[in-house]
Amino acid sequence: MRNTCLGKALAALLVMSLLCPEPGLQAALAEGAVSSQPAKETSSRERAEKRQERVLKLGQLIKKYPETFKIHGPRTKQIALTFDDVPDPRYTPQVLRILSANGVKATFFIVGSRAKKHPDLVARIVREGHVIGNHSYNHPQFHKLTMEEYTEQIIRTENLLYGIIGYKPKMIRPPYGDITENQLLWAKREGYKIVNWDVDSLDWKGLSKEAVKKNIMATAGQGSIILQHAGGGSSSDLSGSIGALPEVIRELKKKGYTFVTVPKLLRIQKDK
Repeated sequence: MRNTCLGKALAALLVMSLLCPEPGLQAALAEGAVSSQPAKETSSRERAEKRQERVLKLGQLIKKYPETFKIHGPRTKQIALTFDDVPDPRYTPQVLRILSANGVKATFFIVGSRAKKHPDLVARIVREGHVIGNHSYNHPQFHKLTMEEYTEQIIRTENLLYGIIGYKPKMIRPPYGDITENQLLWAKREGYKIVNWDVDSLDWKGLSKEAVKKNIMATAGQGSIILQHAGGGSSSDLSGSIGALPEVIRELKKKGYTFVTVPKLLRIQKDK
């Protein structure tokens, strides 16, 4: 009887080892019996989980540092239009003309390498009453940078802007909206605000005027910070975003909204 029970126990352990293999056994299986397809599926799933972790972490940072990390303003009838990846001689002047024609002041987030090529456009943005923010020097993903590389992106850009307009912006918009906690803490210590958005036009996809307008109008509300672009890569097509802008302004004004710069919306300083 004892041998029978021992045999059953060993058989049970063998089944458990197959269902829940140890790391060594998993490696052996990976080398032999398991096909490459499940491995690819696992890799894809892991990548998706990592992307989700970054999104969740970003949401946690917004909740943890509400005084530094902003995605919208107070729930009042004010809205801030923001434009990324400027200056760009193809699109920035068109946006500026529309804003001027409609009596609207906006906020432009400047890429340092582009400001170096087109300082006249940066100066024009400020001369026409708009506000600028720091959008890094060459638009990297911040989470891939060392702290030294990250701070260089910010400081290099603000020093360049200071030479053009005479002030250093206190607002940082991370490329792709992505930033780590250590990077955010450095920005907090140095007196910056991190400014993302709560309304995404998705205009960088080259969407039609109707699609851009729909994306904005569907979610814009009290205290919203709207993300559009007034610059992009050589293959970018922002014609839909530019076409939608006058209609978005008119319709939001009809709903009783006024347009303000981000510093006015958030009641913060624009410079240092």
